[in-house]
Amino acid sequence: MRVVLGVGSARETLPAVNQLGLLYRLDEVVLVHGAKMEAMQEYGRLRDAAMESGRRHIEECRALLSTDIPSIRTLCDAQDPSSFILDTAATVNADLIVMGTRDLARLTEVFIGSISHRVLVHSPVPTLIVKEAARPVSKVLLAVEGSEDASRLQAWLIAHPFKNPVSLTVLSVVSSPPVTSEHGMVERDVAHEERTLKARQIVDGTAKALNGPRFTASADVRGGDPAEIICEVGKDYDLIVVSSHGRTGVRRFLMGSVSEDIVYRADRSVLVVR
Repeated sequence: MRVVLGVGSARETLPAVNQLGLLYRLDEVVLVHGAKMEAMQEYGRLRDAAMESGRRHIEECRALLSTDIPSIRTLCDAQDPSSFILDTAATVNADLIVMGTRDLARLTEVFIGSISHRVLVHSPVPTLIVKEAARPVSKVLLAVEGSEDASRLQAWLIAHPFKNPVSLTVLSVVSSPPVTSEHGMVERDVAHEERTLKARQIVDGTAKALNGPRFTASADVRGGDPAEIICEVGKDYDLIVVSSHGRTGVRRFLMGSVSEDIVYRADRSVLVVR
């Protein structure tokens, strides 16, 4: 697996480095730090200090990586951090981008506009957002919305298995507003029942396909608000894995993104697969 890891402050990045080492067997890691100077680029002393700080952070991260990784590269430049990370991922044909973040799950207004958020929104490849301290991963929650999600996530997990076997729960959350009659009585929602049945078929099929030496998979279907339920259930897991539909432009902002909402609200690390 080829990974681009965005290097920021030690508080954000060191847990991400440690978590990456616990998750995957790695072929190449590219450590990227962008020192954004904006209008102060003309002041050579400030630029040099920022670059020196970036190089120091990169070396701290490099020291934590396993010596068994065949290739470790470092890039540090006076560039916009999010653009530098995304451009590097495209150049090296990365399989995954990894970003650390402060404990911002309950501070969405702070997370929005951060480097991690910009990378998450614009990345064309899967992105792992690491929250809090690194942890061994033995229980993974795989949240699927439909058959397209299930196929994408299944293909990713088979192509990029975790370092160690994990217990995997395939979860689908079916949302539907209650249907009421003119007398205020809750009526039977046939469409909701059909969606629930389809969701059950998808998660059962995905769990069956993934069961094997690398995964012990089970299936679960629940009702409610998808992001809320996934984050709540995810509290009992080491990692949440979701799929992104890759909506862009006006359509994305009108429809929102369940995967982004989960990243904001979850208190676990979240892997967003594209």
